[in-house]
Amino acid sequence: MRFGIWALVHGSRGALQDPEEPYDASWERNLALIQEAERLGYDSTLVAQHTINPHHAPNDQLEAWTSSAALAAATSRIEIITAIKPYLYHPVVLAKMALQVEHISRGRFALNLVNAWNMPELEKAGIPFAPHDERYAYGHEWISVVEPLMRGESVTFHGKYFNVNDYMLRPADPYRPRPKIYVGGESEPARALVADRGDLWFINGQPLADVQTLIADVASRPRLGAPLDFGLSAFVIARETEVEAQAALLRLSELAKLDAPIRVVQRANTDPYSVMAQTMSKSPRVGSNGGTAADLVGSYDQVAERIRQFGEAGIELFMLQFQPFEAEMRRFAAEIMPRVRRL
Repeated sequence: MRFGIWALVHGSRGALQDPEEPYDASWERNLALIQEAERLGYDSTLVAQHTINPHHAPNDQLEAWTSSAALAAATSRIEIITAIKPYLYHPVVLAKMALQVEHISRGRFALNLVNAWNMPELEKAGIPFAPHDERYAYGHEWISVVEPLMRGESVTFHGKYFNVNDYMLRPADPYRPRPKIYVGGESEPARALVADRGDLWFINGQPLADVQTLIADVASRPRLGAPLDFGLSAFVIARETEVEAQAALLRLSELAKLDAPIRVVQRANTDPYSVMAQTMSKSPRVGSNGGTAADLVGSYDQVAERIRQFGEAGIELFMLQFQPFEAEMRRFAAEIMPRVRRL
C-alpha cells in the first residue's frame, strides 16, 4: 500500500477562499511541498496537466511537464506521476519527453493518461473538443504509439489518427522496460483502455461498495502481462475525534459555498458525458476527483480502518488531498500512516 499527494498545480483542493490556506499555485510552493512529502514518507505525487486553470481561468496554473522534470531533479525517492491529455502532444514528442523525465528521476516516473473534460482548454486553442468516445479512441491509438516507443522499440504505426514510420527513441530506459502508465476515467472506453494498456487504474473517490464494483469489473477483463493495480483519489479530514473531524468538514463545506459562482462556470465548461462529472454530482462533497466521497473523514482510527478496507478491496495507491494542505499532510503522516501499518 502506497500513499501519494496531489501537487497543488492549481491551488487549494477544497475551497478557494480559505483564510487558513491562501491561494498559491506557485512553483516555489509546489517544490517545497513535494520535497517535504518525500521526507515525510509519501510514495508518489500526481501532477495534473492543465494549461489554463480549470476551476477559475484568471487563477494561476502551474505547467505539468516542465514542473515534473524539475521535481524529478530535485527529489530522490518519490514517484513523479504526470498527467497528459493526448490532444496536446504528438505521441512521438511525448514519448521522448517521458523518457527524459524517467532518466532525470532515475526510474521514478509515470504518466497518467487522461482524456480531457475541460472544454475551453482545447477549444480556445483551436483544438476541436471531440465527443467522449472519440477522445478515448484517439487516446487508445495515441498510447499504442507511445508505449512501444518508451520501450525503445522501432515503431511503425498506421492508424486513423497517426502515421509513424520506423521511429526509435534513444537513449532507451536503463532502469526498467519503460515508465509506468496510469489511466484515469471510469467510462466503458476508459475501462477498456486501462485493461489493454495500463499498469494502474485511478478511480475517483467514492464509497467502498462502488469502488469494489469498479475493481471487480476491470480486474475480470483479459489482459497481457502483470495484473492491473488500482489507485484511489480521496480528500482526508482526520482528527482526534469524529466530532472534530465533522466540524472541520463543515468548516470547509461552508467555505466551499463561497465558490458557487465559479462552480457554475466550471460545470458549464465540463463535458456532460464525462463519467467523473456524473459521479461528482451524486452527492455533496469537498475536494476534486471525488474528494470526501470516499469517506476518509473521522477519527484517526476510523480513517486508518477505512483505508485498510479499501486496501483489502484492491486499492494499492491512495492519492490524497488535504486542506490546509501542508499541515494536514503532516498530520496524516504522523497519525494515520503508523496506524495503517499496525493494521
